[in-house]
Amino acid sequence: MSEHKYHPESKMMSHGYNPEWSEGAIKCPIFQTSTFVFPNAEAGKAFFEVAAGLREKGQQEKVGLIYSRLNNPDLEILEDRLCLWDEAEACAVFESGMSAISTALMEFLSPGDLLLFSGPVYGGTDHFIRHFLTRFGIQTMEFHADESMEDLILRVREKGLEDRVRMIFLETPANPTNCLYDISLYRKLADHFSTADHRVLVGVDNTYLGPVFQHPLKHGADLVLYSATKYIGGHSDVIAGACLGSKALIQRVKGLRTYFGNMAGPWTGWLLMRSLETLKIRMERQASNAGVLADYLIQHPKIHDVHYLGYLTEADGAQYEIFKKQCLSPGAMISFEVGQTEEEAFAFLNQLKLIKLAVSLGSTESLIQHPASMTHAGVAPEDKIMLGIKDNLIRLSVGVEHPDDLIYDVKQALEKVPISEALTI
Repeated sequence: MSEHKYHPESKMMSHGYNPEWSEGAIKCPIFQTSTFVFPNAEAGKAFFEVAAGLREKGQQEKVGLIYSRLNNPDLEILEDRLCLWDEAEACAVFESGMSAISTALMEFLSPGDLLLFSGPVYGGTDHFIRHFLTRFGIQTMEFHADESMEDLILRVREKGLEDRVRMIFLETPANPTNCLYDISLYRKLADHFSTADHRVLVGVDNTYLGPVFQHPLKHGADLVLYSATKYIGGHSDVIAGACLGSKALIQRVKGLRTYFGNMAGPWTGWLLMRSLETLKIRMERQASNAGVLADYLIQHPKIHDVHYLGYLTEADGAQYEIFKKQCLSPGAMISFEVGQTEEEAFAFLNQLKLIKLAVSLGSTESLIQHPASMTHAGVAPEDKIMLGIKDNLIRLSVGVEHPDDLIYDVKQALEKVPISEALTI
């Protein structure tokens, strides 16, 4: 009889931890310590040789614990478990999603390099790329889903930067529009710009669909990044981030993490391990609720332009094909337009009772916000228009509440929104 392969949701309870290590405790304890005692000086030397990259770890050698800025049991067990969903070789966990993104970009980009990035992206990522990386001489170029590979290559060539492309960064689905990018297609583009000396990397922010509903590494990505605050944490009580990929790449990311000092602490690691045990069932319930709520929104006269992956059809062409190829579920993120103005959008938001007006997403409670004035407030006005981030656009992260209650809350709030004169014509 062949050995049974357990599913990730089953292994989340115990993978990487043995109760015998901690007096039989069924759950991994919180190792609230800054440093670890070496059994002897020789062991301390050996641990540092491996940690500093002076030599490779021996085949039978166990990596020793040194200092919680480098490694900690809660962090290491969490990283091992996160690897299961994406089938990654290695993982680095951070104190925030932006820490993961910024550290990865800083590690693999140098002055003079060109970063190609999709639009729109999360507002914090947008600001970091446009206003921070450029201060260090890193060049950036945004592209959109409707731009052909040929046109993008031509744009890069016209700038004389074909030999300077070092990374392609995708956020798919895009925040807040749910626009999809074909990961495998951009892998081919990265290969086009790669040389014998430089492999162009593809990094994917997979926060919107989480590690359950999309697996970028299987479609050619080199790095997959998460705001683990969102679905992975899922309870609005922890800030964290993660970066996954090959051992070689993550070793570099962890190296910079050590010197930036932005690793996750033991409490964060413990909280995320707790959350991983229910990740799949939470995300499935949220996705189910989102489908019910989207069906209500799309037929309401005060709502239009509902952006929900579950509504993609063959008529949507490439977007539908991408969805069928790389997404395992529509997920639980919906964006839609209320009336035509910011005033109408605000009138709706201010009347909600059950759904909470707050940024973030992926939590057990439903969260709603106004991207143009909140998460994407720092995006230039002309870019907002081009990206479809309108003044009346609302972003909704659907939680695990009863769907009937969610519909009631939306219904009673919409009843108090005056109908725009333009909509009655």
